[in-house]
Amino acid sequence: MGEKIWLRSYPADMPAEIVPTPFSSVPELIAETIRKFGDKPAFHNLGHSISFNELDRLSRDFAAFLQGLPGVVKGDRVAIMLPNLLQYPAVLFGILRAGLTAVNVNPLYTARELEVQLKDSGAKVIVILENFASILQEVAPETALEHVISTQVGDMLPAPRRWLVNFVVKRVKKMVPGWRIAGALPLRKALERGARAEFKPVKIAHDDIAFLQYTGGTTGVAKGAMLTHGNMLANLEQVNLWISSSFREGCEIAIAPLPMYHIFCLTSSLGFMKWGSLIVLITNPRDLPAFVEELGHWKFSVLTGVNTLFNGLMNTPGFDKLDFSALKVVVGGGASVHQAVAERWQKITGTFLTEAYGLTETSPGVCCTPLGTPWNGTIGLPVSSTEVTIRDEAFNELPVWTGDGDIDRHTGEICVRGPQVMRGYWNKPEETAKVMQDGWLKTGDIGNMNDKGYVTITDRKKDMILVSGFNVYPNEVESVVMMHPGVAECAVIGVPDEKSGEAVKLVIVRKDPNLSKEDVIDHCKTQLTGYKRPHHVDFRDSLPKTPIGKILRRELRDEHKG
Repeated sequence: MGEKIWLRSYPADMPAEIVPTPFSSVPELIAETIRKFGDKPAFHNLGHSISFNELDRLSRDFAAFLQGLPGVVKGDRVAIMLPNLLQYPAVLFGILRAGLTAVNVNPLYTARELEVQLKDSGAKVIVILENFASILQEVAPETALEHVISTQVGDMLPAPRRWLVNFVVKRVKKMVPGWRIAGALPLRKALERGARAEFKPVKIAHDDIAFLQYTGGTTGVAKGAMLTHGNMLANLEQVNLWISSSFREGCEIAIAPLPMYHIFCLTSSLGFMKWGSLIVLITNPRDLPAFVEELGHWKFSVLTGVNTLFNGLMNTPGFDKLDFSALKVVVGGGASVHQAVAERWQKITGTFLTEAYGLTETSPGVCCTPLGTPWNGTIGLPVSSTEVTIRDEAFNELPVWTGDGDIDRHTGEICVRGPQVMRGYWNKPEETAKVMQDGWLKTGDIGNMNDKGYVTITDRKKDMILVSGFNVYPNEVESVVMMHPGVAECAVIGVPDEKSGEAVKLVIVRKDPNLSKEDVIDHCKTQLTGYKRPHHVDFRDSLPKTPIGKILRRELRDEHKG
C-alpha cells in the first residue's frame, strides 16, 4: 500500500478535521445566520436587495404555503426551475424549512430533459419562471406533478419597478412564449396564502435528504445525487475553515454569476451567506458588458466562476478599470483553470485565482489550492475531514509521487471519503454500487498525488466533455442524433475550444446522402440544451471500431489533435 495522505490541511494552522456542527439541518444554520445579521442585506439582484429578515419572512411564508398543499408531506420533492433571481433563495429556503427536498432543474432544459428529471425525482411541486413554462406544458401530464407555481422575472422587485420589468420582459422583449397549465398559481399569490397560514416547524435530521442534485456521474445516465443535510453542513464547515483566515463577518460582498441550481454556486453561496455576506446574483453572466457594468457598482471581495468566464471578463472593455482593492477570494471550479488565464488574472486584479475541485456527489468540495498562492497546475489539497487516495483498476491504493521515476505508475482514479460524500443515487442502487466501494467514492477522474498531498488531474476515466463547466455525455448526444432518420452511425467527442474550454464535435456516417450539418443542428435543438449541442459536425464513410464493433472515440480525438 502507498503512503496515505490523511486529512491534509491548509493553511498549516487550519484544523485537520471539522468540528461537529451544532446544527441538525441547513434551515437551523440559516435561522442562526438570520438572527445574527437580521437587517443587513442578504441578496441583491436587478437593482434591489432583500435583507436577512426579509428572506426569513419570505421563506417562512413559502414554507407555510407548501405545508398547506394537499398531498405534500415531509420528504417530498419540490423542483426549482429558476435562474439567479431573488425568488431562488426565498423558494429554496422555504422548501428546506418545510422539511421537503429541493430538486434543482436547469432552466435551459428541453422538454425531453425536463421530463426525464421530473419523472425520476417524482417531484410533486415545481416552481418555474414563466419564460420556461411552455416547455413544462409539453411534459407535465407525463409526470407526478400536482402543483405548479409560476413566477415572473420582476416578482421580487418593489412596485412600480416590478410592473415595468415584467412588462418589458413579456411584451417588449417577448421572452415569454404562450403557455397554459391548469391550476398553475403565481408565486406572489402563494406567498400571500402562506402569510395567512400557520407555519409548523419540522424536525429535520442530518440523514434527511436536502437536495436531489442531478448529474451524469461517471456513466452518463441522469441520476439524482442524494445530498443530506449532514452532507451540506459538513461541506459548509469545510468551506468556512478554508476562508476563515480572510473573511470578516457582515462585511463581504460576494458576486455569484454561476447559476444557483449548480452545486458549485449553491454551496459557495450558502458558505458566504453564513458569514453575513451580501450575495449579488447575476442573472445573465453571458452579457459580459452588462456584467462588468454591474461589477462597477460594488467594492466586491469574492467572485466565483469558471475558466471561460474569467477569460471572457478579462477580454471585456472596462474590466481592467474596476476597483479590485477589496478582492480577496476568487475561486475557479467546474473545469480546469488554465495557466495563461490565472496569470493574466493576477496581473490585472492583483489577486490569485484559486482552483477548486469537487463533484455533485461531494456537495461539492473535495480539494482546493491554498488562498494567496499562485497557479501551480494542481487542484490543491483535500479540505478538512477529507481523505483522497489514488487507486488502480483493482482498487489498490497507489503510492504518492515523489518526483522521481515514471509518474504513470502513480496515476490512477481519484477516490474520496469524507462527511460531504452523498448517500447515493436516488432509486438507483446499481449505479450507486458502481461508484461507491468500502465508503469511498470513485470519482471517474484520473490523476496523481505528490508527497505534499497536492492532487493533479490528468485525464477523465470516461469520455465526459466539459463545456463551460457543465458535463456533456457522448452517449446522450449520440442517442439523440441517432433519432434522425438520415443518420446511420455517429460518435461524439470533446475538442478544445477557446470560449467554452471544450466543445462537442459530432462525426456522422450518413444514411441519407443529402443530410446536411444544418439538418443535424436543427434536430439537436429540439432535444438538447445549448451547451450539449454539436458545434462541429463532420461526415465520413466509416467510424473506427474495435474488433467487436465498439466505436473508438479515442481514435477520433487523436485524429483531431493530429
